[in-house]
Amino acid sequence: MKGECLCGAVAFEIKGELPNLYQCHCSLCRKATGSTANAATFVDEDSFSWISDQSNISTFQKQTGYRSDFCKHCGSPVPNKLRDTGLMWVPAGLLGGSTITQVAVHLHLSSSALWAQEPDNCVRLGGGPDSLESLNQALQRK
Repeated sequence: MKGECLCGAVAFEIKGELPNLYQCHCSLCRKATGSTANAATFVDEDSFSWISDQSNISTFQKQTGYRSDFCKHCGSPVPNKLRDTGLMWVPAGLLGGSTITQVAVHLHLSSSALWAQEPDNCVRLGGGPDSLESLNQALQRK
């Protein structure tokens, strides 16, 4: 399976079966993604290879050890080696192609943002030409 960042400057390939995914809801992952959770998986370093030159990758690391690698052009989070293990951390949103992989674990649910809880009257839109107008109307409802 191949994957790439939003602009395509960082690309990689994973050989073999893709493991299931996890979603982490901690505050660091929410800040790194700008979303409710970080969806990712770990793959063996031996099954991972870079297709593109890694010179397009920048790194941010906190003193605590938390690390975020990202494309220096588009800002997409990109894979990185998980400390001194033989594993690569792979953001699920970068993966292309079809897979039967699914989210198998939710981490740090006690840290979830309060706004991440879906209310019963949540509007669901499938895309298409009218979706922007429908989205705007739904956001205006109280």
